Amino acid sequence: MSKVIIITGTSTGLGISIAVQAAQAGHTVYATMRNVEKRAALDAATAAAGVSLNVIALDVQDGASVDAAVEAVRAKEGRIDVLINNAGVGFVRSTEQATEAEIDWVMDVNFMGVIRCTKAVMPHMRQARAGHIVSITSVGGLVGQPFNEIYCAAKFAVEGYVEGMASYITPSFGINFTCVEPGGISTEFAPSVLKHVTETGGMLEDEYLPILQKYIGGASTRQAGSDIYQTADEVAAVVMQSVDAVEPPIRVRTSKWAEEFTALKTGLDPDGKKLQAKVVAQFLS
Repeated sequence: MSKVIIITGTSTGLGISIAVQAAQAGHTVYATMRNVEKRAALDAATAAAGVSLNVIALDVQDGASVDAAVEAVRAKEGRIDVLINNAGVGFVRSTEQATEAEIDWVMDVNFMGVIRCTKAVMPHMRQARAGHIVSITSVGGLVGQPFNEIYCAAKFAVEGYVEGMASYITPSFGINFTCVEPGGISTEFAPSVLKHVTETGGMLEDEYLPILQKYIGGASTRQAGSDIYQTADEVAAVVMQSVDAVEPPIRVRTSKWAEEFTALKTGLDPDGKKLQAKVVAQFLS
């Protein structure tokens, strides 16, 4: 069945792949981005795939922008079936080196952005007693990693938020929640993170420098010929599998490497359904 889908962060990388695959599957797609003047890459991808979709402005850091975009879709389509929270930013710096403004930015885009968008669609989905909210997190939302503690904290926050919502919204109102947890993605995401490091003072000369150099140096080795990294299309395919599932998982990894990397935390309950049932039984029975 064709669904009305809103996707955030579709000007680059994974967002483009999700939007194109959703359109190819016959869904009515609203691809959103903060600045619609940056839609050239999305337009090129949709033209190459021979599909069409709707492009509208939505800034996940601006509640009024989020509400306006959601209301525009609801007014035109009469419903919103799926929200895909894809917009996000990476960040590599130790806590001591990070400014409070940088920390606020990472948390606002990656966590508060998810909350703003989710809050905006919830009344419509609750009224319909149906819907699906998919949030792109990361293996970094399950496993903390060097110099990524602020980024990981934001993704851990989304994971906890989704688990909490799934514990009572799903059984009460039929709205499903899913965290999609990729490992590395071969897009401009990682280079943009390193660019941010360069533009905000580079590698600072302190005791963290040799550790950071080891981490940065290893990143190139990990990317070359490694199964850590997937293409955006491969990750998008997992997203669409979750969207099309009759019983969507609460969490899903996107590769064999991601499964192995997170196995100590996910091995007993890979899709999160057992824990959901336990929480429901503990608090709502």
